[in-house]
Amino acid sequence: MEYKKKEEKPWRKYVNKFSMLGTAALSAAMLLGGCQAQTDEADAGEAPQADTENQALTDEKTNVMYIVLDDSGFSDLGSYGSEISTPNIDELAENGLKYNNFHATPVCSPTRASLLTGRNSHAVGMGNVANFDFGEEYPSKRARIPDEAGFVTEVLGENGYTNFGVGKWHITPTTELSPAGPYDRWPLGKGFDRYYGNLEDSSDQFRPELFRDNSPVPLPDVKDYHYSEDIVGNAEQYMTDHVSIRPDDPFFMYLGFGAQHMPHQVPEEYIDQYEGKYDEGWDVIRKQRFERQKELGIIPEDAELAPRSPDVPAWDSLSEDQKKLYARFMETYAGFLTHTDEQVGKLMDSLEEMGELDNTLIVLISDNGASFSGGEHGATNQSMAYNKIPEEFESINGKYEQIGSGQTNSDYPSGWAQVSNTPFAKFKGTTHAGGIRTPMIVHWPNGTEARGETRTQFTHVSDITATVYDVLGVEAPDQLDGTEQMEVTGVSFADTFDHPEAETGKDTQYFEHSGKRTIYHDGWKAISIHEPGTDFAEDEWELYNTTEDYSELTDVAEEHPEVLEELIDLWHEEAEKNNVLPMSENFLEGLAHLPEDNIRAKSSFTYYPGMSHLSESAAPLTLDRNHEITIPIEYQEGDEGVLLALGNDKSGYTFYVKENTLHYEYHNGTERYTITTEGTLNEGENTITLTFENTGENQGTGRLSVNGDAVGETEIQTLPLKTSFEGLDIGKDLLYPVSPAYAEEGSFPFTGEIEKVQYDLETGEYLFAE
Repeated sequence: MEYKKKEEKPWRKYVNKFSMLGTAALSAAMLLGGCQAQTDEADAGEAPQADTENQALTDEKTNVMYIVLDDSGFSDLGSYGSEISTPNIDELAENGLKYNNFHATPVCSPTRASLLTGRNSHAVGMGNVANFDFGEEYPSKRARIPDEAGFVTEVLGENGYTNFGVGKWHITPTTELSPAGPYDRWPLGKGFDRYYGNLEDSSDQFRPELFRDNSPVPLPDVKDYHYSEDIVGNAEQYMTDHVSIRPDDPFFMYLGFGAQHMPHQVPEEYIDQYEGKYDEGWDVIRKQRFERQKELGIIPEDAELAPRSPDVPAWDSLSEDQKKLYARFMETYAGFLTHTDEQVGKLMDSLEEMGELDNTLIVLISDNGASFSGGEHGATNQSMAYNKIPEEFESINGKYEQIGSGQTNSDYPSGWAQVSNTPFAKFKGTTHAGGIRTPMIVHWPNGTEARGETRTQFTHVSDITATVYDVLGVEAPDQLDGTEQMEVTGVSFADTFDHPEAETGKDTQYFEHSGKRTIYHDGWKAISIHEPGTDFAEDEWELYNTTEDYSELTDVAEEHPEVLEELIDLWHEEAEKNNVLPMSENFLEGLAHLPEDNIRAKSSFTYYPGMSHLSESAAPLTLDRNHEITIPIEYQEGDEGVLLALGNDKSGYTFYVKENTLHYEYHNGTERYTITTEGTLNEGENTITLTFENTGENQGTGRLSVNGDAVGETEIQTLPLKTSFEGLDIGKDLLYPVSPAYAEEGSFPFTGEIEKVQYDLETGEYLFAE
């Protein structure tokens, strides 16, 4: 191909000279000192390095930074056609490159696994999100990234880099996210030197579950706390520490925002910035974005706008109350993104002040297309959304003033998600363009001469790390820590930096998610249409000529049957190579599927007072299982507080004592089931037991006893898949309180003594069903 000669790559002269050395050679080079390094450069025919007041300004090192937005669609950024104010990200685009043919995977964990390893997600065991473990039958869908798939941090760490991670992780099996580990799949086990953020799939923005390195940590005592601000503040601290003390050494930074994933939560002043902005509705805004994309040159002049999804009503058909509510959701989403952009600006300012901006290769992407999980009306309760329980319009409308606050877990209606994905059809979770085509911005002033241009080459998330290795001159090792490595299958697109027409050699890429399939090859895309419950062999396939049909809207399968047949065969070849098979159409159902070797499949758990906060995903799965929860305590009159709490104010269950009265409460998002008993606790030792008898799918009877004596019972309609998005606490209730009865009491720690908390569970009739 035309642009493969090293001397034709202007970025070669900017890479860190140490990046091409092994660890031992690096140590030796550092011992020799700067004078010897300059002599070596002169001997090689290169000009000696110029003296500079700030060593960090030398052109001999290249830092690397990945910034990942969550659930942000192709058109959400101002530089990609949006009316949302994102000036800082747009400045990265103006001084860098925009890619309009970039592809992620349909959901977040596979994208992150592919990004950080440079390989396809199924090949590294992350064929679905990290919350699911489909068992030995589905080896690529167990969320277990093998040591053979070394992370970019591990490779760069062997080449002189210090590695920092902040924000969303979500590529460790979530059942392993306990304060006792195992830690080998946590960030520090994968080559990161410092980490701060949330390890699960989504984070509350006002009261997140936080981890630093290998330990859960309390929420910072900060007025007007916001998660995005916190992780960026930690990123700034990590970089400042590094550059102040080791200015000549390069660093790698991974920043995973919780934004724009549900819950959409942001200070009210950011929402107010967009008051009235979306009153015209999603049909008008979508057309405006489409036209602006053409004006910006981010899409071709002949591109077409996908028709409105059949599940999305015309804006003009809505009632005034619906329009007002839905506009408020979009005002919140827009304010959330503007706030996120502001944090990116702070980070860029810090890099510039430290003299590190121009020599940092920054790649900004979204992990998949915009999500339709808000449904027709939008959502205010994440637990209900993930349990596939739609909220009634009247209930949502009653929370209008709370949208965007910590009182709700907001997600906008799917009509706005389609706006986010302009000009494409479909949403996150599909292998159509709306699910997998997202923005990618590359900013590297020291390594690229082009500014503000758009690149059209087909690129995939696995190609990013391959590109980093290419520009740094790093060879992906055959072994890491004695473990033979899988091939890095991503393809470098570095030739496109300064050559708009460069060929990358990326001619084929498969996609698969929950039985939905796509294959790209040489400008063609074939996409399967799978009906749930049918054999995958019966799937119909669509065919698109992406060279002529940018938005992938004209199915030409009938006109080119031979091309379609070749692509279907190619999909199967790629599936075999990347361990995609067998397929499963399940998605959220995986939350309640536990293989026998999964730690949550145990029949007994014992927790002791003082245990750190435990992720809900690592806590006992009580749904649709006969179970008992036993809590022996030492009680004196006047003692009060929480004995056990799992969940938050949106859903969960809690045991607590208040005013000498024992309470049990289960909240399923819409109803609260309570057992309240007076005079049942004795001075001294008491054993409290909750027995749940499963009487049908997602229902049962809860019976409370004290010292063997029944004291009350209630029928309970349980959630089907996930109890809550906040974990388990012993002897207190951190973050959001499960019960409003003690919401004013802080964490409401129990003033008596708790001996332990014992869970004993049976296998439920529905729990392990396929």
